[in-house]
Amino acid sequence: MMEIVQGDITTLNVDAIVNAANASLLGGGGVDGCIHRGAGPKLVAKCATLGGCKTGDAKITPGYNLPAKYVIHTVGPVWHGGKKGEPDLLASCYRRSLELTVEHGLRTIAFPSISTGVYRYPKDRACDIAVETVSAFLERHEEIEKVIFVCFSQEDFSLYREATL
Repeated sequence: MMEIVQGDITTLNVDAIVNAANASLLGGGGVDGCIHRGAGPKLVAKCATLGGCKTGDAKITPGYNLPAKYVIHTVGPVWHGGKKGEPDLLASCYRRSLELTVEHGLRTIAFPSISTGVYRYPKDRACDIAVETVSAFLERHEEIEKVIFVCFSQEDFSLYREATL
């Protein structure tokens, strides 16, 4: 099941929240900074041991001080007009995050809108990729009970609501 909410991903009591991280995994702005602040200093210490993360891939850590048990860190693509593999890389972020969810026996996961902030991915295109990729994955993996798309803005919420109708 997919659900859309508007709010703060760091407040959700789910098995895992997804962090739209940078390649270093050591924190940044936007959702990444909020997650690191909410989880506390143990998160950055753990991330420092992971050796970074490639664009389109994902890594998992404990959630530490967050309500979520785990944080799945994924590195979305920077938008360069769509001609440098951005759609495939963004779809891979969602797929790899869901694969880690299954591998760790988790049932609920929440995603932000990956790559649509400072990485400038067009929000409508990113939303379509997110919904299509997650829908296709859920068709093959009944063990995931709920995927929540957490939208920061009303604009994002409306895009996701329309894409899931």
